Amino acid sequence: MKKPTANAMVAIACAGGVMFMTGAAFAAVPLYQLFCQVTGFDGTVRKADKAPDVQLDQTVLIRFDTNVRGLPMTFWAEQVTQRVRIGETGIAYFDVTNTSDRPIHATAGYNVVPERAGPYFQKLQCFCFEGQTIQPGQTMKFPVQYFVAPEMATDRESRGVEEITLSYTFYPTQGFEQAANTDAAPIAQGSGAAG
Repeated sequence: MKKPTANAMVAIACAGGVMFMTGAAFAAVPLYQLFCQVTGFDGTVRKADKAPDVQLDQTVLIRFDTNVRGLPMTFWAEQVTQRVRIGETGIAYFDVTNTSDRPIHATAGYNVVPERAGPYFQKLQCFCFEGQTIQPGQTMKFPVQYFVAPEMATDRESRGVEEITLSYTFYPTQGFEQAANTDAAPIAQGSGAAG
């Protein structure tokens, strides 16, 4: 059996490098999302398994911001703000209407401002990072169940936070396999606010 030449070894190394980089490119987004959700990095909200047992007297004003990038749809929060006690579970509802004559494939991303509140703003239920298919003219309602962790009140960097903004942006995901959505429900046409 012949020993591979130097040129063959370089070609194999290059092909392996290309395959590794392609795999890394596909894995980068889900791994970054996982990293941000686990650490609260960059204002990313954490996913919690259960609500805290302690509720403080201190309250925080939660603002809800909605955005759409490159889609024929309206997206709005049914409430602009909510005041919750730290440790109390809150629930907010968001409505999306497809204003086109075609199905829309979309995903919502989110962020929290100020960033130092990100690790303490935790969600129990959310529609974010789940692919949605919204039929022409259809309006869907999405719940978000959340709380602000009591540890925020004692953290040196975040204890003075009195207002948190939760911002969602829907963006197109046409061509990607969509995850089944169990949190959203179609709602009757004509209900909700105009977006």
